[in-house]
Amino acid sequence: MLETLISFAIATSVLSISPGPDNIFVLTQSIVNGRKFGIATVFGLMSGCLIHTTLVAFGVSTIIKENPNIFFVIKLFGAGYLLYLAYKVYKSDADITFSTENVQHKTTLQLFKTGFLMNVLNPKVTIFFLAFFPQFLFSETISTVVQFYILGFIFILVSFIVFGSIAVLAGSISAYLKQHKKIGLYLKWAQIIVFTLIAVLILI
Repeated sequence: MLETLISFAIATSVLSISPGPDNIFVLTQSIVNGRKFGIATVFGLMSGCLIHTTLVAFGVSTIIKENPNIFFVIKLFGAGYLLYLAYKVYKSDADITFSTENVQHKTTLQLFKTGFLMNVLNPKVTIFFLAFFPQFLFSETISTVVQFYILGFIFILVSFIVFGSIAVLAGSISAYLKQHKKIGLYLKWAQIIVFTLIAVLILI
């Protein structure tokens, strides 16, 4: 149980650190508007993750109770989707690009709402949660709904720490990224390895 949760936390941290629309958005808002504005954005994004966790927790838990075979199909779908994500990352450009030009100045409440809506209205997040979370169910005795929420809160906590650090250290991070061009390549392969390993573990 503990090993599974630790593995989940490590995988989440790697995926949170790796450049994506969300953490790049946090970075640019923090540089332009300041740390507290970046943190407000992070709170919005993490609140959205709670919605996705709830959808997956109750949806998949119902399927498990009614038909375990369908749950097995979901796990296979998860493996396939994770391999697809690994392929997409492999084909993507490793260069990390972000621009602070034309970034609008907003209030903390506006940025919270923006972060929340960015997350909640993105169907790819629900699909990702559906593919990612079931692979880390860790107990035969604990309710699957409770397990999903535990995984969800770990995901939110780890992501909040990573994204919050990006907001607080935005200036230093942007300077580091400009000086170390290869960091994008390392993070790209870290994502590929995480997605592929989880998919392979499911398939074997």
